[in-house]
Amino acid sequence: MKANITYVSPEEALSIVQSDYRLFIQGSAHTPTYLLKNLAKEAYRLKNVEIVSITVYGDVYVDKPEFSENFYINSLFVSASVRNAVKDGYADYVPVFLSEIPELFKRNILPIDVAIVHVSTPDEHGYCSLGASVDIARSAVNTARKIIAQVNPNAPRTHGDGLIHFSRFDAAVYCEDPMHETSFSEKVGPNEKRIGEYIAELIEDKSTLQMGIGAIPDAVLGCLLNHKDLGVHTEMCSDGIIQLMEKEVINNRYKKIHPNKCVTSFALGSKKLYDYIDDNPAFAFLDIDYVNDPHVIRRNNKVISINSAIEIDLTGQVCADSIGTLQYSGVGGQMDFMRGAALSEGGKPIIAIPSRTTKGVSRLVPTLKPGAGVVTTRAHMHYVVTEYGVAYLFGKNLHQRARALVNIAHPDDREMLEKACFERFKRFS
Repeated sequence: MKANITYVSPEEALSIVQSDYRLFIQGSAHTPTYLLKNLAKEAYRLKNVEIVSITVYGDVYVDKPEFSENFYINSLFVSASVRNAVKDGYADYVPVFLSEIPELFKRNILPIDVAIVHVSTPDEHGYCSLGASVDIARSAVNTARKIIAQVNPNAPRTHGDGLIHFSRFDAAVYCEDPMHETSFSEKVGPNEKRIGEYIAELIEDKSTLQMGIGAIPDAVLGCLLNHKDLGVHTEMCSDGIIQLMEKEVINNRYKKIHPNKCVTSFALGSKKLYDYIDDNPAFAFLDIDYVNDPHVIRRNNKVISINSAIEIDLTGQVCADSIGTLQYSGVGGQMDFMRGAALSEGGKPIIAIPSRTTKGVSRLVPTLKPGAGVVTTRAHMHYVVTEYGVAYLFGKNLHQRARALVNIAHPDDREMLEKACFERFKRFS
C-alpha cells in the first residue's frame, strides 16, 4: 500500500494534544526530543497532560517545575532525565515488570490518547520503523487513539515487530536530529573487567545471553572472544555485541527459538551500533511482552542472565531500583530474565556488582536501606559476582548465603559484615 507522504509543522502536529490527555513518549535512542521541545511551547494551552514512558534520554523539556500544572510525568522506568522530577514530587513512578507494561495499555489501565514516536523515513511501500526502540512502543502505537510521528532519516530501520505504515500517523513531522547515544565501555574499569572475567568463566559454549544495561555487561562481552556458538535473546543490546558477531562468536546457531537471529527489544549505544542494526536481518527487534516473557526465555537452553543492582543484603535480597526511598531507576526486566534463566535447562541467573560504590560504600550490606525496594527476591537468587569472586546462593540457607557473600565483599568490609552475620545468626563459621 502506497502512502501519501505529507509532513506538517510541530505546532500543527501537536495541536492533536489536549488537556487531560495521556501521552506515550518513545524512549532510549528514539526519545523524540524535537517534538518534546515543541510540546513545551504548547504548555500555555494545556493542563494536566500525563506522560508515560520508560527510559528517556536527553532534555525532555516538559519535566521542568514551571510546567508542573501542565505536564505530569508518570514514569514506567525512572531514568536520569526525569529522576529529579520524581524526587521533587512533580513526577511519579509505576512499579511494573517490563514484560507487563503492554498489558497496562491493552487492558485500559493506562489508556493512551496520543503516542509520540520517533521513526525511520518510509520505505517504497510506505512503512516506517520504530527502529532501535520497539520495546513497549509497539503496544503503545497499537492501542493509542492518535499517533504523532517524528520522522528522521537518521533513525535505523530494523527487522521484526517495529514496522508501522505512514498512513497510521495522524500527523508527521520531519527532522534530521542525531539519535541519542551513550557509551558503556568508557565506564569499564579494572573492577568491571575482573567481574567480566569471572562471569565469562561461568558461560559455556552454545549459551544464550541476556545482558542488562551498563558497564558490566559490556565488560562481559569483551571477555568472550574465545567462546563459540553463542546466541542472544535479550531485552537490550549495546556496542559490545558487534565484535562478537563479526568474529562469529555470536551466531545464534544453537538457539531453540529464533535460531540464526539476535532477538532483542531495544538497542542503546553509539552511532556505530545504530548503523550496524540498520536493515540487518540478523536482528529481530520484537515486542517486549514476548521478548521478556519468562516462558519464552526458558525455551532456549543455557540462558545466561546478567544484571546489576544497587545493593544486596546478606540473605540475597536485591535492591536494583532505589537508594533507600529515592527512586533511582525501575523494576525493568531484571526479574523477567532472572526467572527465565533459572527455568532454562542449564541456565544461570547472575547479579553482578562491584563490591563498593565509587564513594567507597559497600554494596553488600547487612540489611537493605530503609525504604529500599526488593526487585529480585532471595528465593530467585543463584549467582552473585563481584571483583572478588562468585557466590552461589541457590539451595543455601540464610547463614550459608551470608558467609558466601562476605567472601566476595571488599576485604575492608568483611569484618563489618561478619559481625552483622554473627549478630543475626549467632555464629559465622
